Amino acid sequence: MSVRPFALPFDPTGIVLDRRQGLSRQLYQALRLRVLDGRLSSGTRLPATRDMAAALALSRNSVVRAYDQLYAEGFIESRVGDGTYVSQLPKLSTKVSTGLSLGFSTGLSTKTSENTEIISSNVIHNGPLERLEKHHLPAPKSGPPRAFRVGLPALDLFPFDVWAKLQAGFWRNPDPAALGYGDPAGETELRELIATYLRRSRGLSCTAEQIVITSGAQQAISLCAQLLLESGDVVAVENPGYRAAGNAFALTGAQVRGIAVDNEGLDCAALYDVAHCRLSYVTPSHQYPTGVTMSLARRLELLDWAQRKDAWIIEDDYDGEYRYSGAPLAPLAALDRSGRVLYVGTFGKIAFPALRLGYLVLPQQLVQAFSRCRALAVRHSEVGTQAVMAQFMAQGHFQRHIRRVRRAALSRRNALQAGWPVDISGLGPMPEVAAGLHVKIDVESHAREQQLITQAEAVGVELNALSDYWLPDSLTPVDNRAGLVLGFAAVDEAKIADALARLRRAWRG
Repeated sequence: MSVRPFALPFDPTGIVLDRRQGLSRQLYQALRLRVLDGRLSSGTRLPATRDMAAALALSRNSVVRAYDQLYAEGFIESRVGDGTYVSQLPKLSTKVSTGLSLGFSTGLSTKTSENTEIISSNVIHNGPLERLEKHHLPAPKSGPPRAFRVGLPALDLFPFDVWAKLQAGFWRNPDPAALGYGDPAGETELRELIATYLRRSRGLSCTAEQIVITSGAQQAISLCAQLLLESGDVVAVENPGYRAAGNAFALTGAQVRGIAVDNEGLDCAALYDVAHCRLSYVTPSHQYPTGVTMSLARRLELLDWAQRKDAWIIEDDYDGEYRYSGAPLAPLAALDRSGRVLYVGTFGKIAFPALRLGYLVLPQQLVQAFSRCRALAVRHSEVGTQAVMAQFMAQGHFQRHIRRVRRAALSRRNALQAGWPVDISGLGPMPEVAAGLHVKIDVESHAREQQLITQAEAVGVELNALSDYWLPDSLTPVDNRAGLVLGFAAVDEAKIADALARLRRAWRG
């Protein structure tokens, strides 16, 4: 005689359903959760659909639909002639690990130590999660542009009407061939236009085959980190510098070493003192955040270092189009004769950052590897933005917009320089600004830097602390890291004048 498995009783206590929402879905979720967190253990017998409906005051159809979904997902099983039971499942931890979840809602708090489970030490300790905890980005500034937000061009001048027409034209009758899976390196037409633009306006001799489209400059930098570095490699970065780049390198397990910046740019001689350095990251056209332009002698010295040490150089030309006397400088990559420079460009400082469109110009020997890596990460770029940007460039709108925003940035720089408060205790003078979208101003001490920023914020003016751009382990005394970093292109001259008036009142008491 066969023995019937022991049937645990079902207790519907605690199942509370909101009558204003889908009842079958709520019941399915409630039962599923009880299976996952162990309150409904394997072998528990569920009531018949009629009995469950009566117990919860539901229609039988609602219960049937909930049971059907649980059947489909394997949470419950039917035993012919014997009813419905919770399936035999392995026990699942209901605890939520720090920074990770099991992919379903357990209703448990993730904030208490009692509900924290240690993951594999290979993941947490000295692994990507621990490195990410130390090397992540702060939340971006929110709200509409205001003086003096860093990193924004003249958003008010972008021809959104033109962009909208081009976008509508593309989606009105898209080529079916463009709607499948595209080239991981990006749309050919856009890459050809970028290559033409760089040859004509920047003196960078390159072909479309050397270009890989990215989701902004940061993805380009992250791709470089992923493919060029291994855990333990040494990377040289400007100090102070663009911390997001250093964080991307550190996330691979690389050791980030800060190299001092003077009035000629990166101190290239110091690179030779950094053992086993595989890569150097620089912003030579307009150093971020000091604003220094790397001299030709330093550029040649840096290229010589890379060739001698068999190392790579990442050149981030984030705002190189903005030069206020003469033509934009030729990039470092234009001087490269040994294939050691990876050039990072972005449309975010000409159009707007939310566009998320950038590119890499790669030495020929790296093109295939970067395309393959990008295919594994995101498969390929979103086609609409690429196609519209290609038309935007092909029809001349891009070059016209560059001229427009360059003139606007110059005018806004002039407004900032003309109205900058003078004779403020501890605050250095406004320097000349020959390029770029921001300016760095010296402050006598870290305490004074923080005080000036706090006073500015109290009157609605946004300033950045130069001290935030330094690596945490910098040997430079903290007072020597002090300064203010101001973006001047995000708002028009009237708003700049208003912000300066508020600053004068706040700083002079």
